[in-house]
Amino acid sequence: MAFFSRFFSSPDRTPLPSLDEVLASRGIPADTPGLEPFKGEFLHLKGEERSHWADALAANIAGGWPLPPDWLDAQYDLQPEVVPLWMAERDGLYYRPHIEGLAVRILVCGQVMPAPWLVLWGLSAEDVTERAMDQLREKSKGKPFKRLPSGIYKGEFEDGRAAARILLPELWEGLFTGQNTFVAVPTEACLLLAPQVILPKLLEGIAAGLAGPGRRIAGTIYQQVEHHLLPANLQDPHPIAQPQRELRQGDLAEAYRAQEPHLPATLGVPAPMGLLRTQQGRSVSLATWQEGAPALLPETDLIAFIAASGKPLGIYFRQTLPRISSLHGTAVDIWGPRRLRYEGFPTPLELERLECFATGEQMASLIKGANPGPAPRQSTAALASQANPGALSAQASSPVPAHLRGLSLGVQNDN
Repeated sequence: MAFFSRFFSSPDRTPLPSLDEVLASRGIPADTPGLEPFKGEFLHLKGEERSHWADALAANIAGGWPLPPDWLDAQYDLQPEVVPLWMAERDGLYYRPHIEGLAVRILVCGQVMPAPWLVLWGLSAEDVTERAMDQLREKSKGKPFKRLPSGIYKGEFEDGRAAARILLPELWEGLFTGQNTFVAVPTEACLLLAPQVILPKLLEGIAAGLAGPGRRIAGTIYQQVEHHLLPANLQDPHPIAQPQRELRQGDLAEAYRAQEPHLPATLGVPAPMGLLRTQQGRSVSLATWQEGAPALLPETDLIAFIAASGKPLGIYFRQTLPRISSLHGTAVDIWGPRRLRYEGFPTPLELERLECFATGEQMASLIKGANPGPAPRQSTAALASQANPGALSAQASSPVPAHLRGLSLGVQNDN
């Protein structure tokens, strides 16, 4: 009998952890407000699922977010929203990257959804996103885009989230039959569309949107290419190529500006990003690095070096910085665009190894033109306010990208 009992007896099963056990192991009070509706669902979970559920609950509490509303109610009040990618990374809520510089989040009963809510509901991100898109599609029915006197089209919706309709190309892709469609979402409440023939008017609409009220989204112009939206790839000598460059650089500068207050002061001094307009009419990005403290440098085209005394040392191409072997940049752990931290500062001899864009004298003239009054220590803002002609150009053998070679300083871009 002992032999046969091996085949008919059941092995001992490890009992599933109870709700009280998983809560206690994570320091979560059993009487946490809002937890009651989720206790019934917990009983249907298996061992690993229970641990995953408890981890999500702990993450939700640690994030300072409320528990989600009951899914039976929440499923009828969903909507996607479009935000800058840096904002989505900063806020730490659920998001998925969309096109360059943009991300999509989900609003649940008017509140941005944290990722742990999906686990607590037992749903996938795809399921919730699909429901949200269906509801946005339903809300958008019968509301045609308005043609403005300039000829461009504008989406206006009662919910104030017109930018989200960039996710529904079926609403607008037939406006310009046989023509390329260009799209912009300067603010949350503004969606602009235009064919290529009136792109200058679209630029005016973007400028007005960025200057107006509402949450800023992006200045970049997007283009529909084979049912996909991409940043418009406009090349010189296209008349909108340079404005598009400046708009994209402006979006990057906005991300770096938003990042600055969140950088720990103990790491060093954040170098702000500015834009310069060269004699050739091309805008280039610039960061200022002043001696005396570790610098947190954005990834710009140029770096302006200033001595501890305030003396301008010159402007150089950032991509040639590796020529100075004693300088080693380490990536800063922060959301948004990349920054590198440098502890040292190059000597005058080391600066000579870099590709020069403007000498110290030319840089001083630039600052003087921007700030006529006497100032012993020049600020980054002064440097970014104006540029003078006559800077050195990059050499043919330079590692500087081809599109930046041969540039010299010109009139400063007001942005």
